[in-house]
Amino acid sequence: MDILKSLQRVDWQKCELLPVIVQDVKNSEVLMMAYMNKEALELSLTTKIAHYFSRSKQRIWKKGESSGHIQKIDSFYIDCDNDTLLIKVIQEGVACHTGRRSCFFTELETLKSSSDVEIDTKEMYGVIDTLYHTIQERKNADPKSSWTAALLSKGDNAILKKVIEEAGEFCLAYKDDDEIEMIYEAADLTYHMLVALGAKNISPELIKQELSRRFNMSGIVEKNSRSN
Repeated sequence: MDILKSLQRVDWQKCELLPVIVQDVKNSEVLMMAYMNKEALELSLTTKIAHYFSRSKQRIWKKGESSGHIQKIDSFYIDCDNDTLLIKVIQEGVACHTGRRSCFFTELETLKSSSDVEIDTKEMYGVIDTLYHTIQERKNADPKSSWTAALLSKGDNAILKKVIEEAGEFCLAYKDDDEIEMIYEAADLTYHMLVALGAKNISPELIKQELSRRFNMSGIVEKNSRSN
């Protein structure tokens, strides 16, 4: 297969991110929808393992890099306008971060779920990423039954008030040298910071990338770099 020719068939002038529909090769079930930039498509064509570009993480990610639930690509199909891709895959494990087989499990009009969780994803993705995804899902929940939905519905001032409140309570616990309260308040502060990040659609992955950037860099140098 000539990978270069395959890449050139895509009309990249329309958009830098190519919408990709992912379908199970065995039963034609639609598993998910994602995006590929040119580099991600080249990696996918070369390795026959699905790679995508994450808009929230702002980087290329190999499907299953955290969970091990990779997608082995059987075939690639491009649409008649050369700006959308359909890939047929052999899905190992589940496709959705919620632990369900497919990302399409919520009926739009009734909000009823058509499938059950097959795998607990907390161990795969870590509690922070799992909590962030849960917060994002709660945006459409009933504020009467979800504290997260209620807080998000109240707007920025309510969210920021809780962040400041929890930060203050953590500081008091620290001052009192109360280890149990410090842990409790740190958990509260982390949750409310994730709500604030979720309200602005800022993935914790970007925080991790920024912290990683600062490794082997003096704090003084880092602060000075921001002031220049």
